[in-house]
Amino acid sequence: MNSARISELLKTRPKTNQSWGLYVMGASTKTKPDLGIAVAKKLVRRAVDRNRLKRMIRELVRSAQATSLKDDVVVKLKKPIGRQTRGRLRRQEQDFLRAQITELI
Repeated sequence: MNSARISELLKTRPKTNQSWGLYVMGASTKTKPDLGIAVAKKLVRRAVDRNRLKRMIRELVRSAQATSLKDDVVVKLKKPIGRQTRGRLRRQEQDFLRAQITELI
C-alpha cells in the first residue's frame, strides 16, 4: 500500500470501539486487498507485544479478506495496553483485544 493511498484512507471516518480504529475503503483495481497496521510504540512499549498484536491483526484481517472482506483496511490501536501489568500484554488482555477487532471486521 503506498503512502498516498494510506493518507487517503486515513481521511475517511473509521469504525471504532474501545481500543481499535478500523479504516476501510474499497479495494483498488488490484485483485488482492491491502492491509495496514499501526501499533504505536507509545501505546505498546515492548517490541514483543507490538509484534504479537500485529501478527494477531494480520491473521484475523487476512482470514476475513479471504472470505467476506474485499476492501483495503488500516487497523490502528487507540489505547495503551498493560496498565495493570506494568506495560506487558497478558493473555486475558490479548483475548479481549482479539474479540474487539473481530467485532469490527
